[in-house]
Amino acid sequence: MSGSELQDINREKRWRLVLGEAASDLSNDLTADELQIDGALEALYGDSGGSGRGGLGASSPKITKWLGDIRKYFPSPVVQVIQKDAIERLNMTELLLEPEIMAAAEPDVHLVSTILSLNKMIPEKTRAIARQVVRQLVDELMRRLEQPTRTAVTGALARNVRNLRPKHREIDWHRTILKNLRHYQAEYKTVIPEQLVGFGRKRNSLKDVVLCIDQSGSMAASIIYSSIFGAVLASMPSLSTRFVLFDTAVVDLTDQLNDPVDLLFGAQLGGGTDIRKAIDYCGGHITRPGDTTMVLISDLEEGGSPAEMLKATARIVDSGVQVVVLLALSDEGEPYYSKANASKFAALGIPVFACTPDQFPELMAACLSRRDLSLWAHAQGIKTSKPTRA
Repeated sequence: MSGSELQDINREKRWRLVLGEAASDLSNDLTADELQIDGALEALYGDSGGSGRGGLGASSPKITKWLGDIRKYFPSPVVQVIQKDAIERLNMTELLLEPEIMAAAEPDVHLVSTILSLNKMIPEKTRAIARQVVRQLVDELMRRLEQPTRTAVTGALARNVRNLRPKHREIDWHRTILKNLRHYQAEYKTVIPEQLVGFGRKRNSLKDVVLCIDQSGSMAASIIYSSIFGAVLASMPSLSTRFVLFDTAVVDLTDQLNDPVDLLFGAQLGGGTDIRKAIDYCGGHITRPGDTTMVLISDLEEGGSPAEMLKATARIVDSGVQVVVLLALSDEGEPYYSKANASKFAALGIPVFACTPDQFPELMAACLSRRDLSLWAHAQGIKTSKPTRA
């Protein structure tokens, strides 16, 4: 039974499958496939839960078969929700260390987050399969996000380098003619070039981007998406991209941006948080403040001194760096974060909000064009943090 066939189940049977065996009187004529669906749902959501008759228990073969069943009968987005529920309700994290279970699972952000949190516990026999699962998700996200990012960033940089007062040798005559076609003079059979367009002045990198990411446990999805965007930005010659992860220590993984999988396995999810130390580190590597955008991705739960964190940030802002704080970079709803610290960052004139991966390319374009990010967020329907007095 395919996902489309599943949609065709009549309403009575749907309620029977939703409510489980307790509603067996609603419909007694389930087909063989529908009985398999019923069994898969009952194993997770039924009264037996993760143990006893009908449950998943701790049997690796049984869980592997169950994972295969849900992939057979449900579309991928539903499978991801069911897997997430199974990991949380049945504490399947340890079972994911078994290679056959890892291989049967559907790659998604939640599963990869769990794999990364178990990174140091994964046995050698499972590590290759774990990397394969992470690789599948990375490839999928690359297909989804790479081109929109390149398009948005390239457009923003092109606007930045346009030379509208070129010297004679710098004039791009083709673009100049196109821009001035509306000034064509039929009498003279010529175009009056009211606006000259130049080739622009080439530089090794037009803009610098610093991605500074909190690697506490709650930020796992943000790290996954950040690695994808970091790899795409780093592959663009017109940008210089630095990628920094932090907890109570700071790890610069810029040299691993060519492979997001290596970067993700270099993350250490969990632990404390020292945002001030990370900001100081990033500030020490900024050489062109006026051409630099720093994106701090964190829930702002500072483990050290909030006052010192804000002082360090203020120094960077005062130097001319454009700073934006993302409370999360994920598809989930409003994240948990320190509202007090978010308001204090906002009081420094720093835009503070959460962002989805699909919004991030245009966010970077707005940053690189030095547009008002608060106005950009408002246009996107994004709620920003409001400043409060210290």
